[in-house]
Parts: sequence; structure tokens; C-alpha cells
Amino acid sequence: MKQPHILVIDDAATVRLYHRKMLGDAGWHVDEAINGLEALERVASQPADTPFDLYVSDINMPKMDGYTFVRELRRMDVPQVPVLMVSTEAQAQDANAAKDAGANCYLVKPARPAELVLTAAILMGDAGAARKAASQIASASTGTKA
Repeated sequence: MKQPHILVIDDAATVRLYHRKMLGDAGWHVDEAINGLEALERVASQPADTPFDLYVSDINMPKMDGYTFVRELRRMDVPQVPVLMVSTEAQAQDANAAKDAGANCYLVKPARPAELVLTAAILMGDAGAARKAASQIASASTGTKA
């Protein structure tokens, strides 16, 4: 089985680094883009036999925001894989707008590491990583060590 390949799209270098660390530590290959326009260019240039397995995108970015990125991605002739939106926008209408654009899930920044990994694992169908992240969440809520 090939290693899952994730594209993280965010204009903040610290957020990209944080997401890269959390997702990379889960055993996934992570690439980055600084805005939706660069992300679409990466998607278009990605070899057909190695498409991305998940997109993790911010909303508020220069050049092309996350909503526009997802709408344009959904129009492209590429494998249509899940999109996880992660944003500081915390209102219900923000999550609804993301879903209306074509996103599959929405988390509010800063996403807790185990929550980010669990959500990504579920969206990609990685049962092993999902079990591990869920165990970490359960241990944290009971105060025990996983």
C-alpha cells in the first residue's frame, strides 16, 4: 500500500509547519502550497499515477482563498479526494460555506494534533492511524497515558 500523500494549503508558514509535523508524524507524505492558486498548480502538475489523497486548506489566503480553491478543484478532471478545511473562522456559516464549496470536513484552528490526525485518517480511510489518534484523544480526556 502506498504512503498517503497530503497537500497542506495555508499562507502562514507556522501553520504549514505545524500541519506538516502532525500529519508527517502519522506516517503520511506532506507537501505544501501557500495559497489556493499555487495549490491548483500543484494539483494540475501532479503525476496521474500519484494523486494527492487529501487536501488540508485554510480559508483566508491571498491570491485565491480556500473556498475558491475547493470550487475550482471540484471542477478539475483529477481524482476527487477529500478536502479538510482548517480555519480560524469559527461560525456555523463558515463551516456551511466550506461544505457548500465542496469541502468534506471543517475544523477550527488551532486544531489539536490528535483531532487533526483523526479527522485526516477518517477522511483517507486509514484505520490504523484513526485508531491511534482516537486512543490518544481518549487517554487525554481520562488523564491516562496512551
